Amino acid sequence: MSLWGLVSHMPPEQFSGLFGEFPRSLRCLLADWLENQPWEFITGTDSFCTSAAGALLSAMVEKLRSEAGGKGQPGQVLQQVSNLENTYQRDPLRLVGVVNGILEGERAALLKRDRHLPLSFHRRQEELKFGLELQRLQHRVGEIQALQELWKQMGEGTRACRQLSLQESQLKIDGKLQGKELPALILEAVKDLEGAKLQVLKRLHIWKRQQQLAGNGAVFEENLAPLQKRFENLVDVYFQLHRLVVAAGGELGSDLLSRLLERLDTVLNALIKSSFLVEKQPPQVLKTQTKFQASVRFLLGPRLLKVSAKPYVVRADMVTEKQARELALGGYGTPLSESTGEILHNTVALEISATSATSCAAFKNMLLKKIKRCERKGSESVTEEKCAVLFSTDVALVSGNLTFHLQALSLPIVVIVHGNQDNNAKATVLWDNAFSELERVPFMVAERVPWEKMCETLNLRFMAEVQTSKGLLVEHYFFLAQKIFNNSSASPEDFQNRSVSWAQFNKEILPGRGFTFWQWFDGVLDLTKRCLKSYWSDRLIIGFISKQYVSKLLGSAPDGTFLLRFSDSEIGGVTIAHVIRGKDGSSQVENIQPFSAKDLSIRSLGDRIRDLTQLRNLYPDKPKDQAFGSHYNKEQMGKDGRGYVPTAIKMTVESEREQKLPPQEPAQAVPAHMYGSLAPSPELPMDHRCQVLAPDMRSSGFPTQFLPQFHVPEEVSMNVGIPSTSPFHSPPTLLPAPVNTAAPALPLCPDGSFSNQPLTPELLPCVYMPEDPFPLVLRELSPEPVDEEMPELAPFSPASHVSPFGPLLGNPHSLLPESLGDNVDLPSEEEFRQLLYEGQMEGLQSPAPHCSHPGHPYGDSLANPSW
Repeated sequence: MSLWGLVSHMPPEQFSGLFGEFPRSLRCLLADWLENQPWEFITGTDSFCTSAAGALLSAMVEKLRSEAGGKGQPGQVLQQVSNLENTYQRDPLRLVGVVNGILEGERAALLKRDRHLPLSFHRRQEELKFGLELQRLQHRVGEIQALQELWKQMGEGTRACRQLSLQESQLKIDGKLQGKELPALILEAVKDLEGAKLQVLKRLHIWKRQQQLAGNGAVFEENLAPLQKRFENLVDVYFQLHRLVVAAGGELGSDLLSRLLERLDTVLNALIKSSFLVEKQPPQVLKTQTKFQASVRFLLGPRLLKVSAKPYVVRADMVTEKQARELALGGYGTPLSESTGEILHNTVALEISATSATSCAAFKNMLLKKIKRCERKGSESVTEEKCAVLFSTDVALVSGNLTFHLQALSLPIVVIVHGNQDNNAKATVLWDNAFSELERVPFMVAERVPWEKMCETLNLRFMAEVQTSKGLLVEHYFFLAQKIFNNSSASPEDFQNRSVSWAQFNKEILPGRGFTFWQWFDGVLDLTKRCLKSYWSDRLIIGFISKQYVSKLLGSAPDGTFLLRFSDSEIGGVTIAHVIRGKDGSSQVENIQPFSAKDLSIRSLGDRIRDLTQLRNLYPDKPKDQAFGSHYNKEQMGKDGRGYVPTAIKMTVESEREQKLPPQEPAQAVPAHMYGSLAPSPELPMDHRCQVLAPDMRSSGFPTQFLPQFHVPEEVSMNVGIPSTSPFHSPPTLLPAPVNTAAPALPLCPDGSFSNQPLTPELLPCVYMPEDPFPLVLRELSPEPVDEEMPELAPFSPASHVSPFGPLLGNPHSLLPESLGDNVDLPSEEEFRQLLYEGQMEGLQSPAPHCSHPGHPYGDSLANPSW
């Protein structure tokens, strides 16, 4: 957008003093055209500046007349144009000063309001300056050519007299000649060429800096055609000046001639070597044994390279930071002595295209086979070590027998060998790209940077990674500052003048966490990019906000109000915080367990929010269907094309207020002698269940609805050192199986083998886990309590010979359903225990050798129970 487009909306009284000689109506008509002229850079009073000012006056009059006629402007505007032409025709430099004053006033007002000018303005100003410098150079060359032609028309005698007079009247001051004769004109032209060269190289460094910032996500204009045109224009001026200087050797003298030619050759060397650059950078995080691409371009190749039967070859080598520093100090003029890594397919021909007027070498299939690590400094890790790819070639120029060794260094690269190094390597690259300086010593970068610059970097990276136009807000920066500086009590103003260090960014672990600030932030980037882009772009996610501030926001909100924030304690998680209000009117903010990218790939965030009926309004008061309706996935209704009824995953969340213990039904049991010493235990989890039927239970037609399900104790299987090869290494699930009467089941022995005795009701107590302190206990199912602390059993004491399940076996009548009480002749408690003991002794008698377990601490008590 032009300056006029920005300042035209400002109050006119701010510019009342600017439009004295130049009417504001004419400024409005000229608009963008006025800003695209080099008024600011016409500062002299010589013939070139006078002619440039006159050309601008003529162009302005023509522009105003065409605009006034095309838009049907009244005759008053045409009269103003005529007055303008008459006023400044004799002194066009005065017009330059007036217009420049207006533009400077507009810039000052805009800076006062916005504190900065658009980037497009600075770019346009730089282009205008170089364009004017090039015109000045061409004007100087024209003057020198005209003067040489004049001297050619003069006789030898007259020339000698003029030369003598010139030598007497001219004084050398700092290598420059005073006067406007031929030597003075040539010196001014060479000086202007050197200035234009510096400007072109500065523009090239800006292009390289923008290319580096593009690695962090900045917008980058990759087109090198305008820059190549500048190099070619300056080389053309160089050849013209070189020819004129050589032709004027007699008038210049040998000493001045040699110094001028040396200065001109320095300009050519700088232009040629600088025009060899990396057009497409290799990956800045490079994994070994992985293919990658890159390309280099020689901007002056189409103009200078000599046609050769054998094409020029560009070579790529890996260099360390130390080698890169030595090459930079040597001006990239010495060949590399040794590569620090082995790159396959590292030579490519430098191709010249006549149609596109380019000279490029494209590496499409490179592979870093191995890397030689350097000796690191202090606590520096592998992912902080920087290296680069050096591209080099030797070329011969068309003019003369000049040969140049060209070298171009890539941006810093961090080489990794495993994917888990990628995160920390990206942090090194991000810091280097963001905070390195132009023309630095490779690869020096500041250890501390202003927090304000860090915010800009994080915002740039976030928008580029997520591919969104909605960046971070001031509130987000405040939360990030609290996190990285570990200060939750400071105000936003307290962080404005603070600086953040590399250690705080990605070396120091955040307090109470297991990760660094960057590792956490990169996790948020990845989650948002993969699953939350549309939600963030629609501003449905606050995201960067602390749990404490969420409680403050939602504390007074209605029941069901919710918001979305990134998890503060997990990497790559988003959570829902919502308000629950109890019957007494008290409110509580609950945070649902964070969702990872994997969770959201199973069911999207929008569908999860739709599933939860306790969520009603997105903070502050937007109904959730209105906010997230466009993010709901359409659910399939009816049968699909194959006739199947569709299924769907639904999300539910039970809050602590909603968790109630379900009513317990009376337990149903079987006669005690059916499971001997097996008894229910209420303290074990419901996840490990089994159902055991003795053979006679199945064959005798015993009503299985009275059979209980049982828990297999997880702590028994996990805490008694069961070998991994044991079939009971993991908590088993014993399911009913058909009974093969021909091959009855055998009891399991402690060593994992089976006894030769059939599994009878009397032997059922002997079925136990290997190396278990007591027989396998089958437990009666009871309704599983929800979020209720389980009662603990009394510890088992082998010395007392009291079963830990004694209280449950104390009254065997309680294990039978009430419906059987009238039909079954039940034994007394004493008879029950006696029958139980006799059943065990009769079935076991004396334990078989392969069923004994002498190494078990409680083996004897298991074989010969005393209770």
